[in-house]
Amino acid sequence: MRAFPWIAVAAAFAVGCAGPGPATACPAIGYVTGISLTIPAPAGITRATLDACWRGQCVNRPVDLTPETTAGASTCVGTGPDSSCGAPMVPTGGLHGFAEVPGLPAEPVRITVRFDDGKPHTADVTPAFSEPNGPACGKAGPQVQLLVGPDRELSPV
Repeated sequence: MRAFPWIAVAAAFAVGCAGPGPATACPAIGYVTGISLTIPAPAGITRATLDACWRGQCVNRPVDLTPETTAGASTCVGTGPDSSCGAPMVPTGGLHGFAEVPGLPAEPVRITVRFDDGKPHTADVTPAFSEPNGPACGKAGPQVQLLVGPDRELSPV
């Protein structure tokens, strides 16, 4: 009989900790802080390096460029619940790359990219945090996405 009051107290405490609604399930996915480049017309570009500078410090990173793709026409087999659809990935002719930059802040950063010719192309940007799994799962990042123009100028997307 002495245990009964303690069981009641423990149960009441556990119910009080449950919170006002259902818990949000947040996926445990990887998220990398850094800078991405999209190069729609990569004539003469096969490689890139990137410098990111903020608060008096700079980091230099290679950018692994890969062919950019998009989804092609989709095809479906069947119309029932067991049916399947698919879409091939087709090249766009562009390149895409990403440079991981640990410690990248969500404050102004000067980015300089050098392509095959070694000439510097510079942009001042402010990386931003994102919520890849929704606001209930917290912020990740920061990241910034840059578009490379026809004269290799950099602009934030």
